[in-house]
Amino acid sequence: MSVYFIAHIGINDLAEYEKYLERCDEVFACYGGEYLAVDENPVVLEGDWPYTKTVLIRFPDKEKFYHWYESPEYQSILKHRLKAAKCDTVLIEGK
Repeated sequence: MSVYFIAHIGINDLAEYEKYLERCDEVFACYGGEYLAVDENPVVLEGDWPYTKTVLIRFPDKEKFYHWYESPEYQSILKHRLKAAKCDTVLIEGK
């Protein structure tokens, strides 16, 4: 069953966030993920939205997701995203 990683990101240090972006696609490509959407201007329909970016990524299954997310390669760059932005992320199951 596919899983979807949703990241709501509020960037507060663009230079630090760029360090994450420099390698994220390269690392991501090794683990079977597929970007479905990256939006820096989502339309807010309800509630407050303190974010500057939303990312939706599909993985074939939880195993592939966790191989990516917990990999040493990803963990080495994740620190830049977490330092540069307020990030709220979730993993949901789907078809």
